[in-house]
Amino acid sequence: MKARVKIDKDFKISNIDKRIYGSFIEHLGRAVYGGIYELEHPLADENGFRKDVIELVKKLNVPIIRYPGGNFVSGYKWEDGIGPVEQRPKRLDLAWKSLETNEIGIHEFMNWSKKVNSDVDMAVNLGTRGISEACDLLEYCNHERNTYWSDLRRKNGAEKPFKIKTWCLGNEMDGPWQTGHKTAYEYGRLAKETAKAMKIIDPTIEFVVCGSSNRQMPTYGKWEAEVLDLTYEEADYLSLHTYYGNRENDLADYLANSLDMDHFIEEVISIADYIKAKHRSSKKMMLSFDEWNVWFHSNEADENITKNKPWQKAPRLLEDIYTFEDALLVGSLLLSLLRHSDRVKIACLAQLVNVIAPIFTEPNGEAWAQTIFYPFMQVSNHGRGVALRTECSSPKYDSKNFTDVPYLDSMVVYNEDKQEIVFFAVNRSQEEAIETSLDLGGFTNPRVIEFSTLNGFDSKQVNGVGKEVVVPKSCNDVEIINNNLEIKLPKLSWNMLRIKVDQN
Repeated sequence: MKARVKIDKDFKISNIDKRIYGSFIEHLGRAVYGGIYELEHPLADENGFRKDVIELVKKLNVPIIRYPGGNFVSGYKWEDGIGPVEQRPKRLDLAWKSLETNEIGIHEFMNWSKKVNSDVDMAVNLGTRGISEACDLLEYCNHERNTYWSDLRRKNGAEKPFKIKTWCLGNEMDGPWQTGHKTAYEYGRLAKETAKAMKIIDPTIEFVVCGSSNRQMPTYGKWEAEVLDLTYEEADYLSLHTYYGNRENDLADYLANSLDMDHFIEEVISIADYIKAKHRSSKKMMLSFDEWNVWFHSNEADENITKNKPWQKAPRLLEDIYTFEDALLVGSLLLSLLRHSDRVKIACLAQLVNVIAPIFTEPNGEAWAQTIFYPFMQVSNHGRGVALRTECSSPKYDSKNFTDVPYLDSMVVYNEDKQEIVFFAVNRSQEEAIETSLDLGGFTNPRVIEFSTLNGFDSKQVNGVGKEVVVPKSCNDVEIINNNLEIKLPKLSWNMLRIKVDQN
């Protein structure tokens, strides 16, 4: 099987906003308690944060983390998480039928986010609360001094404001499962007035308004249009959420799901641009794909826990153990985000630790990297710069739910500062390698820095404690002929090729 990819620096899609490599920590399952925080762990630091988890998060180079939810935020009283820990109330979390101890709150999480070199994308509760509580939270976090809330922050140990820039106005408010579920009109009006009030306190902040919880929602499309119609001038980003799973064990169809993400993004862009035209606005609405991942392995276990063992602290919820095939799909989903980097400016892999996450921990034991850790790490670290549109000719196939699926899924990023081209690619074929020719167009004197491939595993292979076997390996199967690179991409593989070029 053969494919050809033409690359040129003039084929520019967009500068890539580094926040496209964001992630998400929710007070859910063992994401916080037993994940980032385990006071009695041998590797806990002076604040109870696991140092092994911190080091793994640093490897992912995550620039922004959405917090504290998720469904959790729609019942959250942020004031429960400030002040002396021993005086904080324990609460029932209605979203996940769990017990929230509030040992970790705003101060602790802001402290942890600095340790992992990440900014925070703060969500406010617009389910059971509203404008007043959101303004109080903003004043607590961002106002300098001489008010009740800012002085209370200083009393609680943070002399300087947290200066949180990005704020999510609620979470999945279209979902009937959401505490405080609202119609598009109810939510849009509340989000608009909340944003207006918050901007009076801090004019520098930006807002994400809720789009649909997924593309299959019965109100999808209509929800986006009505919410944006109400909030267009106040909002900076519209959110998208989606999760994928291989429930029918159809690998060819499963690996084509990045096409669904492509369609989802393009449909939402069309709706946003319609509202822009309707309002005769000069502003282009950007997108925040602030929940995306594979999620299906743990569904049955989650249902059993929430039905039969409710109100536990940090129960084992959403603990998907990821396979090699999941890593391939996550790689393709990252490429979809890069393809749309002109409009997707924030994205959050949901989530970061234990809960549908690239990092997994054992209580009082080791932390380890799941299969999906590696494509995310490589794209986050090396996918910085300019996303380039590629002219790609590849054989295609049809599957149950998709037609014309390219066997080769690829994207190119050009880092001008480093004079480096990075070619990311997934070979979806279960049978054949793809002999791929990269035509570098206006780039000159190419030299291969690194060729890394993730391949050769059973599609259901997983990683675990002491058996991180699904990891990338170096490969030398690249030939440079004039200004072309000839590269063989193994069957069922995730690939990264870094190429040094000369300055023109």
